[in-house]
Amino acid sequence: MYDHLTIVDHPLVQHKLSLMREKGTQSAVFRQLLREISQLLAYEVTRELPMITQEIETPIQKMDTPVLAGKKLALVSILRAGNGLLDGILELIPLARVGFVGLYRDEETLKPVQYYFKVPEDLGDRLVIAVDPMLATGNSSAAAIDLLKQAGATNIRFLCLLAAPEGVARMKEAHPDVPIITAALDEKLNENGYIVPGLGDAGDRMFGTK
Repeated sequence: MYDHLTIVDHPLVQHKLSLMREKGTQSAVFRQLLREISQLLAYEVTRELPMITQEIETPIQKMDTPVLAGKKLALVSILRAGNGLLDGILELIPLARVGFVGLYRDEETLKPVQYYFKVPEDLGDRLVIAVDPMLATGNSSAAAIDLLKQAGATNIRFLCLLAAPEGVARMKEAHPDVPIITAALDEKLNENGYIVPGLGDAGDRMFGTK
């Protein structure tokens, strides 16, 4: 289908996603589910982290054992909804560096508007994982990746909860070198640029703002 797209079909991921899609799921439960599912998705997005061998001493004897190599990875949240994924991944990888890209979607043009950008130094030496629950039109995601590349990032992965075919295609056109990891590829976008069947606006559902 898409060679740059990985759909994580683990039963726990799919079950939690179904609960999140349910209209009646309250914000507190939605946030908790997003935190849990983000950790499961993080296993997939970090599957190919480089390793080196290091000598340690167990209570029994010394041994050579694998540990992560290189500089700590960078997690970059695409505000505001990206923070829901960020929080869960940070529990799994607490030493990761953290950055933020502030973009909002103009509701008339559906184009991204930047209002904030703060990322760690030396992005070119790190694996950079950009996180945003929804890959809808792909315009905001592509714009965020543009900014990360301008800041020096060369090894980038994009992690989202849901994706639409239009967004996946847009990302492939703009950034074919950036793999996408998601829990589901939904049917389409509606006339307002929302994913169908989707789960509504992830930010509003996280924070109870609508």
